[in-house]
Amino acid sequence: MKAILIRHGEPNYENVRKWGKIGLGFELGELTELGEKQAFDRAKDERLKDADLIVSSPYTRALQTAAIISKETGIDLKVEVELHEWFPDLEFIYDYGVFDASSEYFSFGGIRPKDSKFRYEEYETIKKRVRKVLEKYKKYNKVIFVCHGLVMNSQTDFEDRIEHCGVREVII
Repeated sequence: MKAILIRHGEPNYENVRKWGKIGLGFELGELTELGEKQAFDRAKDERLKDADLIVSSPYTRALQTAAIISKETGIDLKVEVELHEWFPDLEFIYDYGVFDASSEYFSFGGIRPKDSKFRYEEYETIKKRVRKVLEKYKKYNKVIFVCHGLVMNSQTDFEDRIEHCGVREVII
């Protein structure tokens, strides 16, 4: 199966910042106008033609991107919870800075040091979680997965920095 991985369009977190939401509340941020345009433009990508299905992360920015692509291409859309973004706190306590956890994540190659004060999801865990999702769709010829940069680079390369609405192709 050919997996077409697409990162969500440019997000806007202004509203959720106003609410003071942290943790999963932050994931309610929608796309900017540019993010919407990126999704409309991506929907015209020839690589998406003849895809059997679009599978999306449940987070707003990815789901909004996937909905635009689905509407424009006429390809059915399904939500897959396990395509969620990297968890910066596996216990959902958020008693530390998420950006500090992210910095450590990248500094140590996605491996949490034993003495770390952070409880983030490690690279290998993301890799296995996402691979399990992709494997569920092996019966199809081509599936579009709309998700997140860290989700995508778990299937490509740790150093792969993926632009908004960027595409990577993977054979499963």
